[in-house]
Amino acid sequence: MTVHQPIAAVGAFLDRPLGSLIDGTWLGEAEGGMIDVVDPATGSTLTSVAAGSARAVQQAVDAARASFADGRWCNLPPEERRRILWRFADMLSENLEELAQLDVLDNGMPLAFAQWEINGCIDWLRHFSGETTRLFGRHASAAISGGGHDVHAYSSMQPVGVVALIVPWNAPAGNMMIKLAPALAAGNSCIVKPAEDTPLTALRIGELALEAGIPAGVVNILIGHGHDVGQALADHVDIDKVSFTGSTETGKHIVRASAGNLKRVTLELGGKSPVIVFDDADIEAAISQVAMGIFANSGQICFAGSRLYVQRGVYDRLMAGLVDFATRLKVGSGLDPANLLGPLISGKQRDRVSAYMERGRSQGAEVVTGGNSVGTQGFFVEPTIFANVARDMDIVREEIFGPVLVATPFDDAEDAIRAANDTRYGLGAGIFSRDVNKVHRVARRLNAGNIWVNCYGITHPALPFGGFKESGWGREMGSEVMAAFSETKSVLIKLAE
Repeated sequence: MTVHQPIAAVGAFLDRPLGSLIDGTWLGEAEGGMIDVVDPATGSTLTSVAAGSARAVQQAVDAARASFADGRWCNLPPEERRRILWRFADMLSENLEELAQLDVLDNGMPLAFAQWEINGCIDWLRHFSGETTRLFGRHASAAISGGGHDVHAYSSMQPVGVVALIVPWNAPAGNMMIKLAPALAAGNSCIVKPAEDTPLTALRIGELALEAGIPAGVVNILIGHGHDVGQALADHVDIDKVSFTGSTETGKHIVRASAGNLKRVTLELGGKSPVIVFDDADIEAAISQVAMGIFANSGQICFAGSRLYVQRGVYDRLMAGLVDFATRLKVGSGLDPANLLGPLISGKQRDRVSAYMERGRSQGAEVVTGGNSVGTQGFFVEPTIFANVARDMDIVREEIFGPVLVATPFDDAEDAIRAANDTRYGLGAGIFSRDVNKVHRVARRLNAGNIWVNCYGITHPALPFGGFKESGWGREMGSEVMAAFSETKSVLIKLAE
């Protein structure tokens, strides 16, 4: 395997003592132990980061609460907050290559995917910087006054307060910024808890937030284990909201923990997203979209298109194209620009995915390509496609979170819709067809929060993102996310005679 060296700025960052960034200060204490950050492409330790425990959680909460109480951020004029957030985006742009390479080393993703992710962070910051001046209420006097009852009435939006943003490992920078940008635009003070496997970009972005002019205490980066630090954040009565992205089971746990003070909760959880290809689709165009809908980031995407339903007349043609595409994908270190498929996040995740593939074989599914781990160094798995699957197989029912696609032929639209909706999840779905009437009818009946037609996985900050059923509560992005990070207040004044 060719080893591509990271740029000097990345090496310099990794050589620094790293720990939580609270109230603008680096905490060196490791009451929660040291966390080894492992390069998934090699299995070697990149650096070790000091983890906090209960005391660090309290420091983070106190810092965020103090910054919110004195209004150093939320009481700034909206145009000033907009200017600082735009500068924050500029600083991400100036350090794009460093941030992208940190994500490659941290997570294993291909460099092109990491660059796309950081560019997305920049776009989200710039988009939501404008929301600082669009936090409108409504004037309701005309709807209430009359008949001798004269009032002045209006509603207004204000920030929730102290919010905990709990981020997964599969897209460390992107999952952080999709929450942080709107939370800051709404005026909140934030505690970011990155996954213990991937803390590096969160720490560097927290540092850039300070350099951009966001006051100390407004963006705090808290390092620690989910069962310790994450649990403490979910339990803490001085936190007003938790926004969590991760597994459905952990999301349910956070809901139970939030009951203590009925904190607001937004959840973006698991998926087992279906992709439907009709016989009138552009099959050649569909091949690459379907393939990268599951193989991008080695399938470690919540909305990955992991269940494929193909109309019987084009099934063999599409499958042949997908097998050819998968076998030509270069697998290796994400720092090599030629590689489009990186490693899984850890040995544990590789073994989990491998166990699912073995269960698929044992339950009678046919491996048409892939199906094995790759090499002895790092945590690589081949892009894998199963055929001859049944609806009750584990590989069809459960989220694998790896580069594993299960494919089934169907006869008509009713058959496809029924199969697509046969899941406890409802995050994403894809439709490939040239018939616009069919597309609208099918999209209306799919139980998923995000539907892509003749493409897969495109997102934009103007569009809300979230899931149905056990894929989550609430929405990220769009105007909906601003409501999720705000409280609405109604004011009614009886006017004097």
